Amino acid sequence: MRIDSHQHFWIFDPVRDSWINNKMALIQRDFLPQDLHPILMENNFDACIAVQANQSEAENDFLIKLAGENSFIKGIVGWVNLIDENLQDRLDFYAQQPLVKGFRHVLQGEPQRDFMLQPAFKRGISLLHQYNFTYDILIFNDQIAYAEELVKLFPNQKFIIDHIAKPDIKNQEIASWKSQIMAIAKYPNVSCKVSGMVTEAHWQNWNDEDLIPYLDIVFEAFGIDRLLFGSDWPVCNIAGGYTKYLNTINTYLKQFSKQEQSLFFGENAAQFYHLSK
Repeated sequence: MRIDSHQHFWIFDPVRDSWINNKMALIQRDFLPQDLHPILMENNFDACIAVQANQSEAENDFLIKLAGENSFIKGIVGWVNLIDENLQDRLDFYAQQPLVKGFRHVLQGEPQRDFMLQPAFKRGISLLHQYNFTYDILIFNDQIAYAEELVKLFPNQKFIIDHIAKPDIKNQEIASWKSQIMAIAKYPNVSCKVSGMVTEAHWQNWNDEDLIPYLDIVFEAFGIDRLLFGSDWPVCNIAGGYTKYLNTINTYLKQFSKQEQSLFFGENAAQFYHLSK
């Protein structure tokens, strides 16, 4: 089964979705399963993971409803307030929702860059493993060192880094990101999504050569067994779109065997998120 491990749905609200600014006018509209399904079919994908784009439990309800109506949505990465004293009650509830596979917080947007290391947040993370929930780490590259501190505290928790931790591809800054991504990759409980790269490059003018140095590093760091393909649709539309990015990844993956490509394009996602057929 080929799986796109990272994409979003929304009914656009200019207030709630203010992160979609006027520079992103191309995606200031609704994006729903009927928009994605033909793209998945065209590119031979069978399924996807829907990831939260808004930090509310209403977002979870929205995604659960969409997944219930569209069988190609095999899992949901939602949001809960990890610092809530009553978190366990909410986890008990979501444990009864089989499509909810894990959670994430928009750490990249927190003014306190080490937000993830506050005691209440760590307490929240400590509860996820007992429910078999995963945790997506959404950060900018300046937060990788903090993320490393977090993951080493919880060796039994499954973590995955979204968007290769968003290096500054546009300005070809690589050295600091490389050393830190290599360091966090040493923890076997951490995987990484090869996603979101094109929006860190020059939106209109990126090419394969811009991405290859970063691909080389994450493939060396994590190995084929801990890497997942993700499109970051529809956000990728602002930087060339689904097919352009996938073509780059397909070309890069030609150096790997068919079995290794199957791991990257689906089997790793199915295992990480405990997906049913």
